[in-house]
Amino acid sequence: MPQSTALLTLEGEVTLAHVGDLYHQLHHQIQTCTESHITLDAAGITALDSAGAVLIQTLPRLAERHQKMLAIQNIPPPFQEVLEYFAVEAAAPVPPASPPSFLERLGDGVYRAYQSVVQLLVLIVDILWWSVIGIFNRSGARRGAFMEQCILLGSQAFGIVALILFLIGFVTALQSSAQLRQFGATIYVANLLAIGIARELGPLMTAIIVSGRSGSSIAAEIATMKFTEELDALKTMALNPIRFVVVPKFLAMTLCIPLLTVFANIMGIAGGFLVGITYLDLSAAAFGNQVLEALLLKDVLTGLIKSVSFAWVITIVAVYRGFNFKGGAEGVGIATTSSVVTSIFMIIVVDSFWGILFYFG
Repeated sequence: MPQSTALLTLEGEVTLAHVGDLYHQLHHQIQTCTESHITLDAAGITALDSAGAVLIQTLPRLAERHQKMLAIQNIPPPFQEVLEYFAVEAAAPVPPASPPSFLERLGDGVYRAYQSVVQLLVLIVDILWWSVIGIFNRSGARRGAFMEQCILLGSQAFGIVALILFLIGFVTALQSSAQLRQFGATIYVANLLAIGIARELGPLMTAIIVSGRSGSSIAAEIATMKFTEELDALKTMALNPIRFVVVPKFLAMTLCIPLLTVFANIMGIAGGFLVGITYLDLSAAAFGNQVLEALLLKDVLTGLIKSVSFAWVITIVAVYRGFNFKGGAEGVGIATTSSVVTSIFMIIVVDSFWGILFYFG
């Protein structure tokens, strides 16, 4: 035997009951061995099972981790078949994947965007189709779902919408009066406030508030239903999830956001009215007459058209994010956050589109 070779012996029963102790003993001996080559004499084995066979076959790889080579010899013939039967083949190392090129990343991004657009268009068509069908055919829809969603998404949001628009009207009138007072035109605060609230601030702020309050709840609810497989359960009961879950929310948002916008306009003008009669020393009659003269039916209808489009944007984005939820509780939070952020972004984009269209129209 070469001088640089160490000899280890393996004796007795190499079975499941003993492999734990044997592994620790052999590991310690291999680790503390000073020679680089080790020979394991297995002639003294009296019993061997599958666990012992796996232990014996892992010893050479264990020695390699300590920069040593281990050879096994003198395995009794009866146990040689056991080792062959329970042979453990080392998995071939997987070469590291090369980073994708610029064109590959670009193509992947374009393909993912294409898939997202297709999914969004299909979702929009499904929602509009089942919304129209649901007006004439109530089968497959939950009774009372529309009124329930109107209460949850509409009436319960009235307080926060009214308060915020009242404060916005109050601050807007206060800030604009500081400039108009220089020209002795404080009476026109009523004109500015009425048109600005009715055409822009009323529908825009209402949509943003509802997006953060109700749009997030829609996305979280649908994502949770997908996580708990409630959507799959609806399909097994021959119920369309779009019609059963989404359509009542879509119709409720379509009705409630324009109504909330009307109330928001009133509260915003009321906030400016408070500034006018207290800070600007305007009479209630003068302020009211200016509002009625400045505010045209076109201004009110413009805000209502915007509010309907905002309602559709909020609902569709929330439903899309909910249906594309992935993961567990963290995924629900991500879907909810992305729903609110995307909704607010799209609301501003749609508002800009309507602004340009009405300006040139």
